[in-house]
Amino acid sequence: MSGDPAQTSERVAIVAITKHGTVLARTLRDKMPGADLYYMEKFATGDEADKGIHLFTGSVRLILPDLFQRYDGLVIFISLGAVVRMIAPLLKDKKTDPAVVVVDDRAEHAISVLSGHLGGANALTRRVASLLGARPVITTASDVQQTIAVDLFGRDFGWEIENFDKVTPVSAAVVNEERIAVVQESGERNWWTYDKPLPSHIRVYRSAAEAIEAGFDAALVVTHRLLTEEEERALLTNGVLYRPKVIVLGIGCNRGTPMEEIEHVVLETLAELRLSVRSVRNLASIDLKKDEPGLNALSEKYGWPLIVYTPEELNTVPLPHPSEVVYRYTGAYGVSEPAALLSAGAETWLMEKKKSGNVTISVAVVPHQPMEAGVR
Repeated sequence: MSGDPAQTSERVAIVAITKHGTVLARTLRDKMPGADLYYMEKFATGDEADKGIHLFTGSVRLILPDLFQRYDGLVIFISLGAVVRMIAPLLKDKKTDPAVVVVDDRAEHAISVLSGHLGGANALTRRVASLLGARPVITTASDVQQTIAVDLFGRDFGWEIENFDKVTPVSAAVVNEERIAVVQESGERNWWTYDKPLPSHIRVYRSAAEAIEAGFDAALVVTHRLLTEEEERALLTNGVLYRPKVIVLGIGCNRGTPMEEIEHVVLETLAELRLSVRSVRNLASIDLKKDEPGLNALSEKYGWPLIVYTPEELNTVPLPHPSEVVYRYTGAYGVSEPAALLSAGAETWLMEKKKSGNVTISVAVVPHQPMEAGVR
């Protein structure tokens, strides 16, 4: 969960069990109209049905398991100790547990209790505190120190973590100010958002070789390519691997080409170029292929959007090997090559074109500007 819970589609439940807590919970719900409100029936005021407020009897402990399953975030007006005891048996995994925020009966403090980063509890805590005039209490070390949150690094850009088991030790290295190498070979560069320079113990390198030569205690590796065995040993023994969405696949194919054939060519090409399938951002083609069943099936299977261009748009890209044959059939002098460049916003291809059976494929990488001066 990320961003402003009141402005997203993610579900938040507000829960209260005391008289004062109920008043505060109603106030908060008025300011977070997308949230659901639960409180004890004995504090009903008569307008609950009209406002869609949920009433319950008995212990709140009885409804918490259901709320844990149904909501992305819980804001609970109960004492911290009681909440900890009640949610302890419900905890499963930091990647799936909901955000839990506790607010005291006078709304003096809003406390991030569970899933601070991945579940969005820290963001939810700040939001709740702002709406109630409370003080946000956040104890996550990276937030307090204003440094890189390893488990959130690049998430706003869609980066995927490939080896989540290394997040905890690398996070410890970051907050303990050990030597950190950020190896960024691709992906968005504007990830440092604090209004201060990057801490001196964190160094950014443009290549794995550069970082390995310099030395480090832990690494954050951002790349679209498959690492060699030597690089994996050097970088990922105590390092986290991130896959940015930077690969664009330009695709041309004969009408009726099955999805399996297109998929085989795509996976084979990525393997040949030693590129990660997790870094594919989208497919690109000519608008004549927008309803091509095989392409659309591949798009749906992998969650890769299919971006299409008109022949006129494709012809704005100079090609070293324009095809008169392709032009006669499509009105464009090429399909996969110009589509890949246009979609990626790149000036050149990683692979200009390969034809395999009924499929033609081109590969381009989305370029990103270097970080602003002064952050390294």
